Amino acid sequence: MPVKIEHYREMGAFEYGIVMQVTPMIRRVVCKNPTPFTYKGTGTYIVGRGRVAVIDPGPPLSSHVDDVLAALGPDESVSHILITHTHSDHSSLTGRLKALTGAPSYGFGPHGNVQAADPNDKIDFSRYFTAAEKKQFDQEWEELPDELKREGADLAFRPDERVVDGDVIRGDGWTMTAIHTPGHCSNHICYHLAEENALFSGDHVMGWATSVVGPPDGSMKDYLASLRKLLPRDAERYWPTHGPAITEPNRYVQSFIEHREDREMQILSYLQGGTKQIADFVPEMYAGYDKRLWYPAANSVLAHMLHLVETDRVCVADGDEPKLTATYEMV
Repeated sequence: MPVKIEHYREMGAFEYGIVMQVTPMIRRVVCKNPTPFTYKGTGTYIVGRGRVAVIDPGPPLSSHVDDVLAALGPDESVSHILITHTHSDHSSLTGRLKALTGAPSYGFGPHGNVQAADPNDKIDFSRYFTAAEKKQFDQEWEELPDELKREGADLAFRPDERVVDGDVIRGDGWTMTAIHTPGHCSNHICYHLAEENALFSGDHVMGWATSVVGPPDGSMKDYLASLRKLLPRDAERYWPTHGPAITEPNRYVQSFIEHREDREMQILSYLQGGTKQIADFVPEMYAGYDKRLWYPAANSVLAHMLHLVETDRVCVADGDEPKLTATYEMV
C-alpha cells in the first residue's frame, strides 16, 4: 500500500494582506497569490518586535510589500530579510523591501543550475484534460495577474550576507540558526528560531503537499538527506512558507521520507514490466492530483530516476542521458 501522508491543510480564518499574530514572536501576512503550486499563497513571516526579521518577502506583487510594512508598529523597522530559497514566489520582492527599509538580505547564495530549454525534452499531458478542465484552467490563467504568470527561478537574487549551514543570525530579541537543506533546490535554507524552538521550513517541508524536486538544481539524494538532517533538531513546530503550521514535525518528516522511498518502489515496479518513459506512469502515480501538477510531478519523478541511476538500480535503455523523455529499464 502507498504511504499515506496526513497533510496539514487547514489554514483557519485569515485575510489576504492582513497581519496575524500566530505566536508571541511570529506574525504572518499571506500574499494573494493562490495557485495550484502555492496553495493559499505565500506566507511572509515577521519575527520579533522592534527591529524585526522578515522571512521570504514573496512574489513580484508590490502591494504585498506594502501589506508587510503596514503590519509593523509605528516604532518598528526591518533589520534583516531572510530568504529560504530563490524561487520567484519567495525572493522576488527582496529588492523592493531592501529599497524601502535599508535592511540587508541573507541567503545561501544565488540560484543554482538552470537547465537550458530543450524543445525535444518535454512531456505534454494536455490530452488527459477534459474539455471542462481545459476551460477552467484557461480561465484561471487569464484571471491571474500578469506579474504572477512567470514563476520559477529568481536569477536576480544575490544575498547581501551569505549564510551557510550552522551560521547564527542574531537580532532584536531573536536568534536564528541557518540549516542548509538542499533538495527542492540547491540553495534552500531553513531557519531555526531558538526562542520558540520553531523552524521556518520554506518549501523543504510544507504542510499542504510534498515538495517538488526538479533537476538539475534539485536533487532527490540531497532532498532525502536534508529531511533526515532535520529529525535530530526536534523542533516543536514548523512554519512553512505555504500552508499552516506543522505541529508534529518529526512524525511528518518521517512520513515524507517513507513516501519518497515508496515512490522509488513504485517506479521500480513499473519498470519490472519492461522499458518505460516517465510519461507512461505519471498519470497513474498522480491520478488523484490536479492534472496541472503532473508537470512538476514529472520533474520529481526525473529526480527519482537520477537517484536510481546513481545507485545502479536503473539505467537509460537507449544509452542517452537521463532526461524527461528518456526510456528507462532495470539494471
